[in-house]
Amino acid sequence: MLDHANRPFRTLPFALVLGGAFLPVPVLAQEATRSTLLALPPLSVTANRVATPAAETGSALTVITGEELERRQTRILSDALREVPGVAVNRTGPMGSLTQIRIRGSEGNQTLVIVDGIEMNDPSSGSEYDFANLLAGDVERVEVLRGPQSALYGSDAVGGVVNIVTRRGKGPLAVKAAVEGGSFGTAAGRASLATGNDRYDLSVSGQGVLSDGVSVADKRRGNPEKDGYRNGTLAGNFAVRPTGNSEIGVVGRYTRFRTDGDDFVGGRGAVDSGTDTTGEQYFGRIQGKAAFFDGRWEHIVGLSYGNQQRDYRNSAKLVTSRYEGRKTKADYQTNLTLNTGPAEHVLTAAIEHEDEKAISKSSFANFDRSIGTTGLVGQYKLGLFDRLTLTGSVRHDDNDLFRDATTWRTTAAYLVEATDTKLRASYGTGVKNPTLFELYGYTATFRGNPNLKPEKGRGWDAGFDQPLWGKRASVDATWFNQRIRDQITGTGTSAINLPGEARVRGAELGLSVEPVDGLLLRGSYTLTDGVDSSGNELVRRPKQLASLNVNYRFLDDRANANLGIVYNGRTSDWAYDAFYNRQVVNLAPYTLVNLSGSYKLTEQVDVFGRVENLFDRHYQEVWTYGTPGRAGYVGLRLSL
Repeated sequence: MLDHANRPFRTLPFALVLGGAFLPVPVLAQEATRSTLLALPPLSVTANRVATPAAETGSALTVITGEELERRQTRILSDALREVPGVAVNRTGPMGSLTQIRIRGSEGNQTLVIVDGIEMNDPSSGSEYDFANLLAGDVERVEVLRGPQSALYGSDAVGGVVNIVTRRGKGPLAVKAAVEGGSFGTAAGRASLATGNDRYDLSVSGQGVLSDGVSVADKRRGNPEKDGYRNGTLAGNFAVRPTGNSEIGVVGRYTRFRTDGDDFVGGRGAVDSGTDTTGEQYFGRIQGKAAFFDGRWEHIVGLSYGNQQRDYRNSAKLVTSRYEGRKTKADYQTNLTLNTGPAEHVLTAAIEHEDEKAISKSSFANFDRSIGTTGLVGQYKLGLFDRLTLTGSVRHDDNDLFRDATTWRTTAAYLVEATDTKLRASYGTGVKNPTLFELYGYTATFRGNPNLKPEKGRGWDAGFDQPLWGKRASVDATWFNQRIRDQITGTGTSAINLPGEARVRGAELGLSVEPVDGLLLRGSYTLTDGVDSSGNELVRRPKQLASLNVNYRFLDDRANANLGIVYNGRTSDWAYDAFYNRQVVNLAPYTLVNLSGSYKLTEQVDVFGRVENLFDRHYQEVWTYGTPGRAGYVGLRLSL
């Protein structure tokens, strides 16, 4: 697929982060105990499209809770993903700049991103999700599912799925607010209101950030000016349960942003220009759910809509190009659970239809294209003796532009009771359709290729999860191998399918230890070896990634300290000359250290602060693009 990294020009940052929908699963209570801190949350809502106990999940899965995000003081969600095994994050400049993630060496648009049931990938931006504007203030839970998942989720899930669940209301009316400020002229705030009981729940939140920023163009190239960022996000969800076995929910989300940017000049990289990008995004979903026969037969029907708009403006603030992506999706899913002796059978069937539309207007050309897809999904999950879980999934997609595609996936999980070891494995196939821009796009330097074929992927992984030391520690390891045929890449002026196969293989390691109550250490390491069909190293895929997070709660849980260390190994990128010919350049490895702490003054008032990039490390995630140096922030949090 044509990666944004391989374009013969550098587009300015754009946004795409709106999300909201309603999932048919309960919010999971999190107790502040040792067992809760170390153990995976009891259910996964992503791995099999139905709530599945973590012990029965055969796929490689990482879960980040909202509590963890708050302890780390994560403000931009993509920063938390840097600590997930197998995930590489690249941002083209400071906060608000285009932010891509790549799972196990897959391209940015081969990862499906879902926020509360709404698919977020933007049809007008290479069918990719840009994490630049996704603030973390209302996030309850993040699940990162690695490996080919097209059998469950369709074209965009060849590399994996990132599923984000936002907070739901529960209990008496609660009002929360926080404000903070610090380096680079940054001010941020958020507020929320939530309540709920057995019959209904309601949650409304608002978040915002203003920052003068730093230069998008690398300061070592003589670019001293600042590129600012503005983001305002409103979100809300409401659900009502007319009876004990039915539920109707609706969610809406709106984001408005402005990102100052710089241009790309062939052979020189990013340079100051005074340009900016402005945009708005609207997302919504309505969903109904009903269960019969004591909850054994479940029905879920939903309708989602997303609209993402962005304008690129020159230094005179005149719009030079405008992009709009729209996606409408209707879906129905049914789950039937049967028990026969020591066996549990879960049968899942789903039908989905989505229409995608991409519109662009510029001085080069106007572009207006759409595509429709209908998918049929079937899955069988078998559990035996509370030890062995097997799944088999198949999906058939009927596409307006391409041949029908059938993908499949199978997983296995086995619990060795004597040692409490979980063995797991999965194998799956995937299809990634060419994007509308790759097929029909047109700019001053790029013309689409309507003869492109879909990319075809396949991959497997195998691993284990092992608790140790009386469950005060756990270790997990995964080996993976993925291949892509008919890989799409840019040639400088168009896009083509490469012959042969792109190959990515590697290993993921994770370790969690709680040596004493309140002190938790989490570490991860990823080794990735990825080459295209010609044997060339894949760009922006570090061979080595590592992280360490140390969290300590003390003074009867009134105080919290967190240390986060992220290592990004040597990686490569594209450099272009004045005629947009490209060559490979190497980016140096770097280590970032972040330190944060909080203290509860009263039951209603917390103070907090953090230092990012503690040792003022200069680094590049994308060639010629700048990154922030050391930064400090302080804030106040209220709960009523």
